[in-house]
Amino acid sequence: MTLDRYRETADRALRPAVDAAVAVGLTPNGISVLAFATALLAGSVYWLATPGSLLLLGGAVLVFANGVLDVLDGMVARRTGTDSDAGDLLDHVLDRYADIAVLVGLAGGTGRFGLGLAAVTGVLMTSYLGTQAQAVGLDRVYGGAVGRADRLAIVGVVTAIAAFWTPTVAGLSLAGLLLVFFAVVGHLTALQRFYGAMRAL
Repeated sequence: MTLDRYRETADRALRPAVDAAVAVGLTPNGISVLAFATALLAGSVYWLATPGSLLLLGGAVLVFANGVLDVLDGMVARRTGTDSDAGDLLDHVLDRYADIAVLVGLAGGTGRFGLGLAAVTGVLMTSYLGTQAQAVGLDRVYGGAVGRADRLAIVGVVTAIAAFWTPTVAGLSLAGLLLVFFAVVGHLTALQRFYGAMRAL
């Protein structure tokens, strides 16, 4: 995972946003719900978009917003001393639904529902293996080829490019290729986490 290495940098960059969120009284759970709403909107935009459509750029902006808000909720919780197991649970559940919304939107926009199913299961298994390790007494696992922050960055960048550049490879648009990528790398990451957990037990 590439972007997790820059978590401290991201935290520093978002401190003004944390200050603003606390000043206006936003709660961590409220921010988590807002993050989920941006993912739902992104998925809807991707469903309606076609290759070369500026809607894809709008979807990319919403995906980036989801990523920022996903970091922000935890930062606000820690700043205000309101972090809790219940908030952590809500955040993780909404993150999984957000992942589904974005990938289903990409599948709907491309008409590649088989690839969409493979991508969704890969992403969900990645997240499941991360928390299942914790359930059997290990630390929560965030490692592997591609984590959530990486996924969001990749989706945002590729769909922003797809708004202006429309190549096809083996009959697949850039959005379709994204689904292939997440199907393969998602399951690979899940297997990496499984292997690492089994070795640690």
